[in-house]
Amino acid sequence: MEPPVPSKPQFSLPVDSDHKATQFRLFSLSPPHMLAFHLAWLSLFSNFFSTFSIPPLLSLIRSDLHLSSSDIGRAGIASFAGSIFSRLAMGPACDLFGPRVASATLSLLTSPVVLSVSLIQSPLSFILVRFLIGFSLANFVANQFWMSSMFSSNVVGLANGFAAGWANVGSGVTQLVMPLIYSLLTNSFQIPTSTAWRAAFVVPAVFQAVTAILVLIYGQDLPDGNYSKKSKRSSSTGSGKNFFTVLFTGLKNYRGWILGLTYGYCFGVELTMDNIVAGYFYDRFGVNLESAGALAASFGLANVASRPGGGVVSDKMGRRFGMRGRLWGLWVVQTVAGLLCVLLGRVETLWGSVVVMCCFSVFVQAASGLTFGVVPFVSKRSLGVISGMTGSGGTVGAVVTQLLLFSGSNQFSTQTSISLMGLMMIVCTLTLGLIYFPKWGGMFCGPSVEPISEEEEEDYFLLE
Repeated sequence: MEPPVPSKPQFSLPVDSDHKATQFRLFSLSPPHMLAFHLAWLSLFSNFFSTFSIPPLLSLIRSDLHLSSSDIGRAGIASFAGSIFSRLAMGPACDLFGPRVASATLSLLTSPVVLSVSLIQSPLSFILVRFLIGFSLANFVANQFWMSSMFSSNVVGLANGFAAGWANVGSGVTQLVMPLIYSLLTNSFQIPTSTAWRAAFVVPAVFQAVTAILVLIYGQDLPDGNYSKKSKRSSSTGSGKNFFTVLFTGLKNYRGWILGLTYGYCFGVELTMDNIVAGYFYDRFGVNLESAGALAASFGLANVASRPGGGVVSDKMGRRFGMRGRLWGLWVVQTVAGLLCVLLGRVETLWGSVVVMCCFSVFVQAASGLTFGVVPFVSKRSLGVISGMTGSGGTVGAVVTQLLLFSGSNQFSTQTSISLMGLMMIVCTLTLGLIYFPKWGGMFCGPSVEPISEEEEEDYFLLE
């Protein structure tokens, strides 16, 4: 008697041959595709909220701990340096263990570090804590990997854009919320200033831990199940992935290095601005703590629409012009962002700076969305490694920019440094012209091979 044929899984969304969703329904919670989306962005949102919960209270922390400009600059660099190697490691971890376990584990390990901000007593401990908290930003790689595992190529740019864009809003919300929590503790509960800012960090620490637990309980790595089951099937058939094969396949792909560089000067610039923008308005234009936080929040809050907008543009350009459209769209948007960044440093008035900053935020965040509209096409075998390389490039760019221009030890004013950062964006974006895919072409050249079938496309991805 023949064994019964297993029934095909049923999904609430239309799917392709890999069971990846071919539609993206933003306000649906249907498992596994849209539920994974909402868990992914909410978890990463909490990581951004935690990482950038310190800058809006920095004027208080600076006074309490007697921090110098150099201490603050080093701490800003440390907050990004912490995520460079963790992002590189997160890529292979997602390839081998799945985004769900990788993401939740890192969030649970770093949430006690967020809570430890309330215990710091010296400049050195302040720098160390910022370094360790920065590790949580590696969850960005898991976020993008998860979306690329759940959504088909026709909507992957949109899914990646919304998942990262809504998550990045955490960097803006924390600029607004942390000063409000501090004010609530001091005004309503009469808690002393030096105690109130420390107690405020209970909120991001608990929030991050709760979202990690939700990911573990309700998340699913792939449309057909979790990586733990997949690994058992692979080992029984002898088709499991080898760590070093996955790693070196990704590292040998030059496209990942170029995307890492360009991402360093869109998302890396965004991270730098999140670190400096509240202090910039506070010091240069003399606004109060709450107003500086609100102005800084407007920069991060633009991610609600701008980064997803970049994903939409990437998908539409891809449908109309192929890979050439995705690359040209990224180059144009990121170059405009660089020009606006140059202008931001030249504006002399408060409201003029606010207007230019808002325009700049839209373009620089859209460029990040456009970047991850290209990433899923670089390598299917080593998707996590390429995502990690690109994501790490974002934090490397932030570290280099902070070190060269905002470390507190250079001779440039903050406004001049902002303009120089814009020039760096424009120059680094030129390297996109070097990216070429034999099957799809590049910015200046068409494909060098004939169109291929869906089965051959799978082989093409695996060879990359």
